[in-house]
Amino acid sequence: MNLVRAELERLTARRFVQLMVVLLLVAFAVTAGTTLAGSHQPSAEELSRARAQAAEQIAQLEAAHDRCLAIKAGTVEPQEHDYVPKDCAEVDPGRMERLPTTSDYLSGVFVFATEAKPLLYFLIAFLVLFGFLVGASYIGADLNSGGVVNLLLWRPRRWAVLGAKLGTLLAGLLVFSAVASAAYLTVFWLIGQTVGYPGPMDGSFWASLGAQHGRGMALVLIAAAVGFAIATLGRHTAAALGTVAAYLVVWELGARLVLQILDAARPDQWMLSSYLGAWLSGEVEFWDRSACQGDISGFCEGLYTLTWRPGLAVLLGLAVVLVGAAFAAFRRRDLI
Repeated sequence: MNLVRAELERLTARRFVQLMVVLLLVAFAVTAGTTLAGSHQPSAEELSRARAQAAEQIAQLEAAHDRCLAIKAGTVEPQEHDYVPKDCAEVDPGRMERLPTTSDYLSGVFVFATEAKPLLYFLIAFLVLFGFLVGASYIGADLNSGGVVNLLLWRPRRWAVLGAKLGTLLAGLLVFSAVASAAYLTVFWLIGQTVGYPGPMDGSFWASLGAQHGRGMALVLIAAAVGFAIATLGRHTAAALGTVAAYLVVWELGARLVLQILDAARPDQWMLSSYLGAWLSGEVEFWDRSACQGDISGFCEGLYTLTWRPGLAVLLGLAVVLVGAAFAAFRRRDLI
C-alpha cells in the first residue's frame, strides 16, 4: 500500500497531469458557454408547431407504407414518383430505428437527447488523448531521469514497481474519467432542462448512452496502457509519441493509399482505426470496391461491417502484447 500511495502522490503532483486537467476544464467551459449562448428555451408556440410537423411527417411515412402495400396487392396503380421496394417492410414506420420527434423541428434549441452522444464522443476523444499522454509521460519521465532507479533502491522488485505504476495509473484515470464524464453530462443535462429542450429520454436512450460511456472508459484505459508500454520499451515519452506518429503516417495514410492503388479487398480491415471506431460506436460499415467488379448481374452488396467484438479483441490484444513486452524488457534491461 505504501508503494501505491507513493505512486498516486507522484502521479497527481506531475505538472503535466495538472496542465491537462486545466485544459480539460477550459474545454468544458468553452463548450458549455458556447451551448448556452446558442440555445434558448422553446416557447409553447414553438413546441406546438414542432409537434405538428413531427406528427405530419409520421403520417406521411405511414401513408407511403400503406400505398406500398396497396401497390403490391394490385389495388393501386403505381405512379412515376412512387418508391416501391422489394419488401414494403423497408418503409414501415414501425420498423424504423428512429421516428421523427418534436426535437427534430426545433431551431436554435439545444436538445440534450440529440446532442448527448456527440458531446460524449468529444469527451472520450479528449480523455483518450489525456490517458495516452499521461501514461507515456508518467513512466517515460521516470526512466529518463533515473527516478525508477531510485525507487528500486527502496523497493528492489522490478515487476512490483512497474505493476504499481501501471495499476495506479489505470485506477486513477478510471476514477478521474468517471467523475469528469458524470459532471460533464450533468452540466449539459441541466442546460437542456433550463435553456434548451430535454428531448425523448427513455430507457433505450440511457442504455445506449451508458454503453457508449462504458466503451469510452475502456478505450481510455487501453490508450493509457499502450502509451505506458511503448514509453517503457523506448525508455522515453517521445518513443510513444514517435511510434504513434509513425504508425499514422506510414500505415494509416501510406499503406492505405498503396492498398487502394492495388485494389486490395477490404483495406479498412487492416487499419487499427477501423477497429477503434467499431469498438466505440458498436458497429461500423465499410464499402468493399472489389466486391462489385467484373461480370455481375443484378444487385451487388459491397458493404461489410465490423462490430464491437473484433474491435475489442484487436485493441485489447494490442494492449496485452505491448504491456507484456514492456514487463519482459523491464525485468532484464539495464536501467542506468
